[in-house]
Amino acid sequence: MSSPTRRACLTRRNCLKGIAAGLAAGPLSAQVASGSSSEASGKLAMPGLYRGRVVAVRNPSSIVGGRFQDQPIRQMIHKGMAELTGTDGGPGAWRQFFEPGDVVGIKVNPVGQPHVISSPETVRAIIAGLNSAGVRNRDIIVYDRYRLQFLHAGFDKWLPEGVRTSYAVDDYDPIQQSIEGYDPDHYLDMPLTLAGYDAGNLAARRSYVAKVVTREINKLINLPVLKDHQSAGVTLALKNLSHGSVNNVSRSHGTTTANACGVFIPAVVSLPVIRNKAVLHILDGVKALYHGGPGANPQFVWEHQTIYFATDPVALDRIGWKVIDEKRLSVGMPALAADKPDQFSTFLHRQPEHIELAGAMGLGEWDEKKIDLRRISLA
Repeated sequence: MSSPTRRACLTRRNCLKGIAAGLAAGPLSAQVASGSSSEASGKLAMPGLYRGRVVAVRNPSSIVGGRFQDQPIRQMIHKGMAELTGTDGGPGAWRQFFEPGDVVGIKVNPVGQPHVISSPETVRAIIAGLNSAGVRNRDIIVYDRYRLQFLHAGFDKWLPEGVRTSYAVDDYDPIQQSIEGYDPDHYLDMPLTLAGYDAGNLAARRSYVAKVVTREINKLINLPVLKDHQSAGVTLALKNLSHGSVNNVSRSHGTTTANACGVFIPAVVSLPVIRNKAVLHILDGVKALYHGGPGANPQFVWEHQTIYFATDPVALDRIGWKVIDEKRLSVGMPALAADKPDQFSTFLHRQPEHIELAGAMGLGEWDEKKIDLRRISLA
């Protein structure tokens, strides 16, 4: 390593930035056997039509007595799409992204069940928006990687008639190196493995993209929730895509000290088949989690009563990270980047800097001075 490079890596953040630059430029990132740019979405690809724009719609009526309220949430979706797109929020807003004949995936997040998941009310409001743009129910696929987590959360029971469901594999396993349910033509190749595996082993050093993303849909709506994560810092738009779209993700945080989420997350999201298809991100923050994620301990859950809208996942996650930090500070906890392990969050160093590194890799706007945050309050 040259002397200038050593000096550039004197801080953990600068070192990670250097790694990200290498990922963006060279062979560790978007490795694909064929069809790397198939079904590209052009101007809709990240960061999409509205780089740096984030809309936050708050409605105290969205949750009452701990129960999500359908009509207020529909109003929030309508208003958020209107403000994001500069329309009246009706069919014209959705037609900026979708048209008849599209097969649209909605990537939900069931991990924090039963306390903090993508709410059925939000999912149904999004489906209604797609319908208004001419997308038929049979051309909408609501999915997650793991069938049993998806079913246990109850998503299949909440969907309108005709909407399909999909998954990559049956359930979580700690190794995750089987590629059944994943596409051998689309993968991230990174010389990072779980302890005890040889970096020359392709199954151990690659993460393959789920077939539902590569073969079943041509566009994707990303529906994460506003949550803390003990290794990644936060699990918002970027992580909902990275760890919800590929296999062999345990290697990104194999132990409480071997944590590579900072580089793994933006490298996965940079894969063309993900970057080109994820055209809209809606962050469900009606209920949120500020500590101990990804599972949701109820003592750290709060009613944030807000839904966020963006085409730019970096700008969206930048704002979401700030919201979680503000909540943590308000209850006397340190900010995520300064947090130390405890019984609920055991990783030595969290890595919310994956958001900044994603910005450095061109996935969106990191600089808060260039983020156009539009706050709307509904009665």
